[in-house]
Amino acid sequence: MTLQIEPIGTVIGGRTEIADDYWGGVESIIRLDSKYPIDVVKGLGEFSHLVVTWHFSQASPEDVALHARSPRGDSRWEPSGTFAHRNHRRPNQLATSFPRLLKVDSLDLHVADLDAVDGTPIYDLAPFFEEMGPRGEVREPSWPGQMLKDYWAEAVS
Repeated sequence: MTLQIEPIGTVIGGRTEIADDYWGGVESIIRLDSKYPIDVVKGLGEFSHLVVTWHFSQASPEDVALHARSPRGDSRWEPSGTFAHRNHRRPNQLATSFPRLLKVDSLDLHVADLDAVDGTPIYDLAPFFEEMGPRGEVREPSWPGQMLKDYWAEAVS
């Protein structure tokens, strides 16, 4: 079965260039499609965070890598498979982010820390429910923490 979906909105503003790090404090707007009635966001402003599914729209299908590789090409870290990474090299080139919701203004959702660039199509969003977050102890190898130490740092001008 093939799933066909359409974007529900677009990222407006924030960063225009793709980069590996320094996403902290970036503010943007998720502008929902005007075909949706205003009621679709009723009550959303009561939540602090969203779960946002978006597409790496500036990536190419040729970027997909169905093999083990070192994260960010850095040989300090052992190669790991495609599904052990969170980047555009995945088969469907989809991402999930958890931005802070700053304000709901009609169909414009003002967010911070959404690591998607201006023009990125949004395919789904929902409020983050703490009760739906990870259960049990969260574990991971050491490389994500090392690799992402500056991911949420604020860019210095």
